[in-house]
Amino acid sequence: MNFLRLLSEIEQVDPDVYGRLDSRRRVFRHLGGWGQRLSAAALPLAVGALFQKAYAQTPAGAGVNDVLNFALKLEYLESYFYNARSAAVTAGLSAANVAALNLIATDERNHVGFLRGVLGSAAIADPTAAQFDFSAGGRFADWNTNVNTYLALAQSFEDTGVRAYKGGAPLLMSNKTVLTAALNIHSVEARHAARLRAMRRAGANSPTPAAQGLPVAPYGAAPKSWVSGTDDGGAVKGFTEAVYGAGNNANAPAGVTFSAEDSLTQADINLVTNTTVAGFPTAAFSEAFDEGLDVSTVAKIAKNFVVPSSTLFNY
Repeated sequence: MNFLRLLSEIEQVDPDVYGRLDSRRRVFRHLGGWGQRLSAAALPLAVGALFQKAYAQTPAGAGVNDVLNFALKLEYLESYFYNARSAAVTAGLSAANVAALNLIATDERNHVGFLRGVLGSAAIADPTAAQFDFSAGGRFADWNTNVNTYLALAQSFEDTGVRAYKGGAPLLMSNKTVLTAALNIHSVEARHAARLRAMRRAGANSPTPAAQGLPVAPYGAAPKSWVSGTDDGGAVKGFTEAVYGAGNNANAPAGVTFSAEDSLTQADINLVTNTTVAGFPTAAFSEAFDEGLDVSTVAKIAKNFVVPSSTLFNY
């Protein structure tokens, strides 16, 4: 078996192969060490295990461009949603909240532009506004006339985006520059979600966001600025549970689990039983961590908001 030729041929179809394994120099050093320690019969099995470990990190066929194009689709969904805001919705908002939504809309357009720039000729075509149905097939017929419905959907989109970017991070490990940029977008999506939650807690026409200490009742209308547990089903109970629930772990990258947002375990450590802080509220343990969400689950959520003929989120 000619290992150098094998690696060279794999590199032709997957330029990130060395990033998946290790640095080029260390890969060759490891191969050399194996050749000294293993028999000729065992060496192919060792190499097979190496590649199995490397490619178990991503679902079959998913590369950096696939992940970025999926993110781009979500950014288009958000961008077109904010751009479509009607005068009726704007009229129900305070000046401060109008300014905040205008800034969020600008951020989403910038995210679209950035992702298209990174992808270059590999970027998907602009789906156009005609691909989206923010009424979800009539479920939210007043989405662009009722400010409360509009903000509930906005929060749901942003919360989904936060989980989607975190869930996609392991698939970008082979390109640290792109990973860093994606995580930068992830943090902005989280700030958007927090601002929208504060708007909903105070009331759309309030000149300032409500204090965090405002009683959360009813929960859906007055959420905390961060996700707490599974958010009691989210902004639209009975429809948005999947935004906060567990993902599909069937094709999860090695070592990754898409837990629900109410998870109390991190890195196999039960945070409740291992804390040294007496009287710490259980809910706060889930609030202290975000959980990623897989592509298939995010796509299922997003598919509610495209026209029936669209294949944009067919995964």
